[in-house]
Amino acid sequence: MDNPSTVKVTILDKEYRVACPEDSRFELESAARFLDQKMREIKTHGRVFGLDRIAVMAALNLAHSHLVQQKSYQAQFDRVRALSQKIDHSLNSPQKDPAANKKTPVRQDTETQAP
Repeated sequence: MDNPSTVKVTILDKEYRVACPEDSRFELESAARFLDQKMREIKTHGRVFGLDRIAVMAALNLAHSHLVQQKSYQAQFDRVRALSQKIDHSLNSPQKDPAANKKTPVRQDTETQAP
């Protein structure tokens, strides 16, 4: 991990200096732009005033989205795990010979009788 450097980000026209490893700089700047966008949406469309309240509302909205997405991912993971267990069970169970289950027709010889 690189030594932290100071990165300047601007959120709602206010500049912040944040310590960040150099290899995470792009992600931090992307996160700051995303947060700035969400806070501007709240400021423009909402009845929320004050930077503190806008920041709290943005944090609540982002946390809610994260939890909903996490729940969805968990449901998908559980489904994949269940399917994987079914596959493992099928592969590990004794194989049945499909031909063994077929009934072979019984040949009936009929004697021909002379009239």
